[in-house]
Amino acid sequence: MDIRSQVSMVFHLDKCIGCHTCSIACKNIWTDRKGAEYMWWNNVETKPGTGYPTKWEDQGIYKGGWEKNGDSISLKGAGKFKGLFNIFHNPHLPVLDDYYEPWTYKYTDLIESPEGDDQPTARPVSLITGKPIDIKSGPNWDDDLSGSPDYARQDPNLESLSPGEREAMFQLERMAFYYLPRICNHCLNPACVASCPSGAIYKRGEDGVVLINQKVCRAWRMCVTACPYKKSYYNWSTGKSEKCILCYPRLEAGLAPACMHSCVGRIRYLGVMLYDADKVQEIAASDGDLVQNQLDMILNPFDEEIIKAAKANGVADSTIKAAQNSPVYKFVKEWGIALPLHPEFRTLPMLFYVPPLLPVMASISEKNNKAQSEQLDPIAKFWDDQWLYDTSTEEIWGSVDQVRFPMKYMASLFTNGDEEKVKDVIRKLMAVRIHRRGKTVGDIDSVKVEKVLSDTRMSADTADEIYYLTSLAKFDDRFVIPPAHREQAFEMLEHTSDMKGATGFGFKEAPSRGM
Repeated sequence: MDIRSQVSMVFHLDKCIGCHTCSIACKNIWTDRKGAEYMWWNNVETKPGTGYPTKWEDQGIYKGGWEKNGDSISLKGAGKFKGLFNIFHNPHLPVLDDYYEPWTYKYTDLIESPEGDDQPTARPVSLITGKPIDIKSGPNWDDDLSGSPDYARQDPNLESLSPGEREAMFQLERMAFYYLPRICNHCLNPACVASCPSGAIYKRGEDGVVLINQKVCRAWRMCVTACPYKKSYYNWSTGKSEKCILCYPRLEAGLAPACMHSCVGRIRYLGVMLYDADKVQEIAASDGDLVQNQLDMILNPFDEEIIKAAKANGVADSTIKAAQNSPVYKFVKEWGIALPLHPEFRTLPMLFYVPPLLPVMASISEKNNKAQSEQLDPIAKFWDDQWLYDTSTEEIWGSVDQVRFPMKYMASLFTNGDEEKVKDVIRKLMAVRIHRRGKTVGDIDSVKVEKVLSDTRMSADTADEIYYLTSLAKFDDRFVIPPAHREQAFEMLEHTSDMKGATGFGFKEAPSRGM
C-alpha cells in the first residue's frame, strides 16, 4: 500500500442560502486583477440550470474528464496525442461567451456629459478590448431562475428524465431549486495534471492540493479542456493558466480557506483523509458502482495496520491524528451521506456533497380531509389531487419518491444514475430530522422513531452526531487542518494516468514547489 493524505471537503447543500459570500471572498483575494476578471475559482450555481461556464457538465461539447477504454482510461479531449493534433486549434475549449466578457462602465460620461434633455448613462465597456459592448451575460446570470426556459430547461442533467418528468419539474406547484457551490475538486486522478504538455500542473505530496507552476506553464490550455468541472482558467493578460489553490498559504498557517472561513450558512467542512495511491488507476478505470469504488480507496485512520503503513510512507503523526478527527471522513465514510459530483468523469474528486432534501412535499390526506380539499383554490386542489400522501412517520419512505426533484435528476449529479444510493442518503437525512423532532418536540412516537433509525441502519447516537456536526458544530469541528510538513513533501506525478515518463512536447522542467 502507498498510503497518502488528501485534504478533502464536504459541502452541505441543504444549508447553502446562495449568498455568494464565498465567491466574493475568493474573488477579492485571488482573482481581483487584470486577466482574471471573468474567473470565479469559487462560484455558486442554481440547480436546475446551465451553470458556469454554460453547460460545463456536457462533455459531448467540452470533452473533459476520462473515458474508459477496455481495462484502462484515457483523456476524452486532451492528452499527448490528442493535444498534439489540437495544439493550434482546440475545438473543445470554452470560449469567452461561455463564461462572460468582463466589463466596466464609462463613469466619466455621467460627469462630463454636456447639458441636455436626456439623463446621461454610463455605457458598458469591455475590460478586454476597451470598446463598448452590449451585456448579454455575467456572473450568476441565471441566479435563482429555476423555472426559466433559457437556463433551467437547458440543464444537461434533465436529459435523463422523460419529457413528462421534465415538464412536471416546471409546473408552478413543483418548481424548486437549490444552490450548488463549486471549487476545484483537487482530484486523486486529475485530468488537468495528465493533460498538461509542459508538466506545469502537479499534486502536492503532503496534502494533495493541485497547483499550476506559473513559471513552467506555456499556455497550451489543455488543462481547460481536460478538467470536466471547468475549474482551470486562462489568464488572457499573463498568458498563463490559473485555478483554485485551496488557499494553501492559509492551510499552511492552520487557517481555513477564504471561501470556507467566510461561509454564512456554515455549509463547508474540511479535513484530511487517508487513501491508497496504488489503487488510483485501478479505481479510475473500474466498472460498476463508481461511487463505492472511490469510497473503498479511503482508509480507516483508526486501523493499526493503516497507521503503521502511513507512518512508513512518511505521513506525519499530526496528519494521522487530523484524519481521525476529520469531519469529512465522518460524512463520507462513517455515515455515508456525502457523495462526489459526477463520478462518471473518473477524476476521483475529493469534494463531496450532502444532497439537499429535494424538498419532500407535504400534503393533506384525501381520506381525512376531502371536504377541506374541495374548498382549496384551483392550484392547491390540483396539487392535492396529484400528490396525496399521509405525512405520518409510517408513510415517510413513500414520501421520498414524491419530491419536487426527480431522483433521476439527483442521481445524474451525484451517483452516475444510481437512484437507490441517493434515496439511501435522503432517508438517512430524514431519519435524523424525525429522531430530533421526537426528542425535542415529542410529538412522534418513540417506536416509530426507532423503526426509522433501524430502517436506515443508524443508532440514536449516530443521529445525534450527524445533527451536531450539521447544525451546532463549532469552527474547529468543521475545519480540522493538520500542521504543514512542506519540507518533507514530494510531488505526485507517477500515480496520475498519462503522466509517467516525459512531461510532454519536449518540455522537461520538473514541477517546482511553487504555485
